[in-house]
Amino acid sequence: MLNLPYTKIIDGNAVRWGRIGSGPPLVAIHGTPFSSQVWRRIVPQLADRRTIYYFDLVGYGLSEMREGQDVSLAVQNKTLAALFSEWNLERPDVLAHDFGGATALRAYYLNGLRYRSLTIFDAVALAPWGSALVQHVRRHEGAFSGMPDYMHRALLRAYLQTAAHNPLSEEAVELYSAPWLGPVGQPAFYRQIAQMDQKFTDEIEDRYGRMECPVTVLWGQNDEWIPFAQGVNLAAAISGAACIPIVDSGHLVQEDRPEAIVAAVLKQLDQG
Repeated sequence: MLNLPYTKIIDGNAVRWGRIGSGPPLVAIHGTPFSSQVWRRIVPQLADRRTIYYFDLVGYGLSEMREGQDVSLAVQNKTLAALFSEWNLERPDVLAHDFGGATALRAYYLNGLRYRSLTIFDAVALAPWGSALVQHVRRHEGAFSGMPDYMHRALLRAYLQTAAHNPLSEEAVELYSAPWLGPVGQPAFYRQIAQMDQKFTDEIEDRYGRMECPVTVLWGQNDEWIPFAQGVNLAAAISGAACIPIVDSGHLVQEDRPEAIVAAVLKQLDQG
């Protein structure tokens, strides 16, 4: 487990974060419905090369969850910019997945953040996105938030498994489920789904162009949430290199093939 001993209040939200390693900075940004614990088997492998900063997005993991909270993509890039300032970072390496990818891209194109390199995989970045479940929860958030605990747990377990190509371990299911359980966590889970909106990527999609830093785009070949073709298109839009397919992996590459992420980041660092 990664430790998140620090708390930063950003626009009224308590954001939890942690840091390990030594050397130049690298920032790891998780996606939905996960937490910074997705990096638990990855960042320790990079800690002898980089000081790695990780955090839980607003409304996720150990960060504050509350009724009426804005946890949309609209706030996450602002949070990232505030954390860059808190950590006194200028051009760190960045590793980003899913909503973390959208956050890194929004912060680059809207907030002017700059990176030494970007390794991005299975990212929410191009239209269309948003599953049938997302659309249903957006229409019926209250009903989902108030469903009996056993039903919520069953839905959550099934939903998490669809992110992975291989069976998730019981440890992983429990780890990713824990923040979303109970009287605070359950409504928070459906809150973040209800606030998913493609307009937040539409806002930047026409700005995409080759970025000022080296970009590596990876994608699980068996991603059932965001198909591999989206990775090909994203790489063509922001990188000078082709999208790298990750075999035997779905959307949650951190569980299916964590070694592929470590190898890609190390290659990127060596090239820098």
